[in-house]
Amino acid sequence: MTGFHHHMFTCRQHMVALLDALFPLACMMLMVAALTSGARAASCDSMGPEDHLPALTNEKLSIQARLLCNTAFAVLHSGLAHEPVWSAERLTAQAIRQAEATPRRGEFQPDERLPAGEGAQLTDYVHSGYDRGHMTPSGDMPDEATQAESFRLSNVVPQSAALNRGKWEEIESAVRRLTLRDGEVYVVTGPAFHARRLSSIGHDRVLVPTSTWKAIYDPRRQAAGVYVCRNALRNPGCNRVTINVLIHTVGVDPFPALPSALKQTYITLPLRTVRHTTSRYRTHRVRHYWRE
Repeated sequence: MTGFHHHMFTCRQHMVALLDALFPLACMMLMVAALTSGARAASCDSMGPEDHLPALTNEKLSIQARLLCNTAFAVLHSGLAHEPVWSAERLTAQAIRQAEATPRRGEFQPDERLPAGEGAQLTDYVHSGYDRGHMTPSGDMPDEATQAESFRLSNVVPQSAALNRGKWEEIESAVRRLTLRDGEVYVVTGPAFHARRLSSIGHDRVLVPTSTWKAIYDPRRQAAGVYVCRNALRNPGCNRVTINVLIHTVGVDPFPALPSALKQTYITLPLRTVRHTTSRYRTHRVRHYWRE
């Protein structure tokens, strides 16, 4: 064997020995990664009744969609709209009491988990005429760490100030009161787009929803339904609709584990500043509310 061949043979022996030494470590790292991924998935799943997250019934919504697991809520983010398709949370009375004891503070920030070009940036909202509207509210978060997560732009849509600081805020507060009363509530919130020509804001062209919706399921009372609010710059109106209406008009089933009978009902939140009436539009029964 020549010196060159002997040197190559020795190198090959060292490489084999190195690979043998690294193989158990690589296997261990893969197992840890799998366990971590599984834990995250389980954590995300727990945000839905019977560990079922919202389901998409409109396949177009799944294009460039990415599931983001947070500590206290989960988000399905759209890289096309640059905002959430839905944001899901499981609220408990204990978590709400902790949230009430937590000072409200936070700074909006881009979500660094998203690939370049998929997420919104802070500059997109500057001078846009729209608020950064939380889907899962910061007021639901039980501590400062989870509150900071809620300020990621992956949990935010362009929302009119009139809606965000008015009726929408009252709906959020009413959901917390319901949770304190009944102990546990599941909530899914998201945007809807019902216009032939959609508007957008910023360099990233973040789509402006025509409305935002909040689906609520109260296991104790076996009650479920949806509140939908028009994202209007002035006098935004809100309606109560069934989950079935949401499924057919938006393409999201917020609670796929619920029986079909519950998806045909309305839910009444403990709103302090509104009255309810009932009217009929086509075949759908819709309930309105307004400030007194």
